[in-house]
Amino acid sequence: MDNVLCMKWGTKFSAEYVNILASRVKRHLSRPHRFVCFTDDPAGLRRDVEVRPLPEMTGLDGRPERGWRKLTLFQEKLADVEGTALFLDLDVVILDSLDPFFEVPGEFRIVEDWNLPGKNIGNSSVFRFEVGAHPEILDYFLKNRDAVYAEHRNEQAYLSWAARRGGFFEYWDADWCLSFKKHYMRRFPLGYFCEPKQRQGVKIVVFHGNPHPDGVRTGWRGNFGLRAVKKTPWLAENWSEIPLDD
Repeated sequence: MDNVLCMKWGTKFSAEYVNILASRVKRHLSRPHRFVCFTDDPAGLRRDVEVRPLPEMTGLDGRPERGWRKLTLFQEKLADVEGTALFLDLDVVILDSLDPFFEVPGEFRIVEDWNLPGKNIGNSSVFRFEVGAHPEILDYFLKNRDAVYAEHRNEQAYLSWAARRGGFFEYWDADWCLSFKKHYMRRFPLGYFCEPKQRQGVKIVVFHGNPHPDGVRTGWRGNFGLRAVKKTPWLAENWSEIPLDD
């Protein structure tokens, strides 16, 4: 059985994000799978979400979090999860079948960072790995924190470096996962009057920074009014919870 994993900690994202993600995975993944959420607060989660304790992460020493906690997924024993796992950030919007993410070969696949093309750095909003296959990723980080922090701005930069170093770094198809901020938002002032266009072949829309999906449902305006997103019904339709009995 395949696995779809997510992580929820702190107060940045509510239980609604997990519930929407779980229901959309259920709709768009036909393969037998588990949906597992590692979290420090399971309150409000759907009953079809398998909840596991958030793996302990130490050594941040007051630094900005920047996703470093995701590295705990690479421990040799990850709760009771085994086999192939697709990790999804909570603020992604699924538009199409997730089956291909499990069908394409490779030990490790990740989105190419749209802001750093050609730099061999991935965006860890959507990545697939084999549970327990590469504990050296976490081990190296834990033993060399200062060097890692000095050389890599965030978790995804380090993770990409570690996968390249191990010889198993590969990207998804470039059209599968697109950035809402880069590929959908319209330039000022069009964002006030024209909703984002839909694009063919996209399976997942990735939100990073602002706005978040919940803001796009009703329309969003950034600081100083220079960025805006008109209410987007097609995106709101795909970012809504599907009842358990549906």
